[in-house]
Order: sequence, then C-alpha cells, then structure tokens
Amino acid sequence: MNTEEHIIFIVDDDERVREALGELLASHGMRAVAFGSAGEYVRADKPDVPACLILDVELPDINGLELQRQIAEGDHPAVVFITGHGDIPSSVRAIKRGAVDFLTKPFSDADLMAAIEAALAEDREVRSERADLNSLKQRYINLTPREREVLPLVVSGLLNKQAAAELGISEVTLQIHRRNVMQKMAAQSLADLVRIAERLGIPITHSRRTGGAGV
Repeated sequence: MNTEEHIIFIVDDDERVREALGELLASHGMRAVAFGSAGEYVRADKPDVPACLILDVELPDINGLELQRQIAEGDHPAVVFITGHGDIPSSVRAIKRGAVDFLTKPFSDADLMAAIEAALAEDREVRSERADLNSLKQRYINLTPREREVLPLVVSGLLNKQAAAELGISEVTLQIHRRNVMQKMAAQSLADLVRIAERLGIPITHSRRTGGAGV
C-alpha cells in the first residue's frame, strides 16, 4: 500500500501503546503519527489525505468520547476507539456518533487492521462525496442571479410557460436560461438536475400562479 495515500493518527497517553501501534502499522506499510493527548492532536497540522484516527478513551486532558463530539462538526477522519476500560454505554455512544469500531484492550492485530481498513474506506468515500459537493457548489456560484431563479422553478416540475410566467419573462428567454443552467451544472437530464438541487439543498419552488399560467 502506498504510504503517501493515507495517514493513521494515534492518540493514546501510553507511550508503549503508541510505539507498538506505530510498529504494527509500519509493518503493514502504513504511515502513522502518534500523539499523547487530545490537545496535541487538535493542534497538529494534518495532511489533506484519507486518514483514520485511532483514539483512546481515557486521555490526560479530555475524554476520547468528548474529543469525538468536539470534532464531529468539522472535517475529521473516521474514528476507531481503543480502550482498556470498555463498557457498553461508552461503545454505544461512540458508534452512534459515527465511530467505525470500539476495541477493548487487549485486541488482536487482525481486528485492529480490519477496523483501520474500514475506517480508511469510509474516509475516502466521505472525502469523495465532499469533493463532489464542493464542485457542485462552485458550479452553482457560477450561475447568474437569473439562472439561480430559474433552477428551482425548473426542478419543481413547472412547464417552461409556467416558469416563464412566474418570473415575468418570455418562454424563449426561459428556455435559454434553462439550457444554460443544465450546461453549467453539468446535468444530463432533468432528473439529474433535480438530484443536484437536492444535494445543494435548494428548495423546490411551487408556483402559486401555475393555474393562471396555463399548461
């Protein structure tokens, strides 16, 4: 496995555990960076590559579960918890918040490596979806103000005549804007444009003037 394609973060206050995990990961061709506390991890610069966070529950500054809660709102790698004092409520809480696994020491190398591989796969998927969404947002930004008005009317299912009446423009002008929206958003079909609008959280407009516009 290419060590430049990913990174494993280890947060554990036990130096022996950090060293053992680092050696294990190195033997599998994985790059690892270890920290002795949550604060060290939070302050560290992190490369923009797929990652996994191996996180101990009991840390000297804050609880690992609390760290998971704090970073949940940002862009963070998938978490694999390790602990010497596991309990069901903690594991349930961790998994509900998105942890890939919750391993109680001593755990097997095989179980840990399986959890790490699953975490990396999840992180790659999340990063891919995030990149796709950012690309869609950029395309949306490049629409003109009028095209942004046309988009929700089009995906709401209005006919061109109805959408044009809603905006007070001619049907020909509406068709031009609609074509530009489709091209700029790289939508292959109306259904595709609807899916794009849903991903961007664009509210679908339901015209109050539909009846008067004609079908």
